[in-house]
Amino acid sequence: MTFKDHFSGHSDRYGAFRPTYPEALFAYLASLAPGHDLAWDCATGSGQAAHGLTPHFRSVVATDASAAQVAQARPHERIAYLVAPAERTPIPDGTVDLVTVAQALHWLDHDRFYAEVRRACRPGAVLACWCYQLHAIDPGVDAVVGRYYAEVVGGYWPPERLLVEAGYRTLPFPFDEFTSPSFEMIQHWDLERLVGYLGTWSSSQRYRADRGRDPLDEIRDDLEAAWGDPGREREVVWPLHLRVGRVTADP
Repeated sequence: MTFKDHFSGHSDRYGAFRPTYPEALFAYLASLAPGHDLAWDCATGSGQAAHGLTPHFRSVVATDASAAQVAQARPHERIAYLVAPAERTPIPDGTVDLVTVAQALHWLDHDRFYAEVRRACRPGAVLACWCYQLHAIDPGVDAVVGRYYAEVVGGYWPPERLLVEAGYRTLPFPFDEFTSPSFEMIQHWDLERLVGYLGTWSSSQRYRADRGRDPLDEIRDDLEAAWGDPGREREVVWPLHLRVGRVTADP
């Protein structure tokens, strides 16, 4: 089975520049799980969410279809990284307490993935999927980044991006769903870190491959003017959009 691979070509930068998830999110998800033996972080990328699970579970299996992404993942004694598609893994039947999918559910074959979740999970296990959209910094910076998102690289977003923009609410989710509290990612970045992050967007990569130049050059001057001192750290905030549900044997 092939998969839509938008990140292997820059997996080192993806791991370096992506934001990290709040500890409170993983504590909440662990509180819902029927046990704390095994968590599965699906489409793990470079392992950001997998690391967040380690304080709460005896072991974590982190899978990704991209060998390049897995090669960049930070090792941890409780994490076993596997190169495997989300829809077909070597995880034994009925062993998983919690499945997480961070900013990746829109790439998956949902029917096949949900069937794999049911196979791998123990009774009462939990599936948690989340995504995030544009961050907020301040009106001046946000206006420049918004123009970059919509106008500069807007034509290069894969169609699945619409699912993210809808906060995953339009996706099928055939599980007993929870009403979850709100969570957000908060980072403190200087301008170099923000530019590095913007460069990891799939649309940025597709623009660069198509046109042979860096799309960030189109906003660099305006972004620098809006930011001010490039070494100054600013607060960067992303609200998270969650779908969390109890796994049942049948849809």
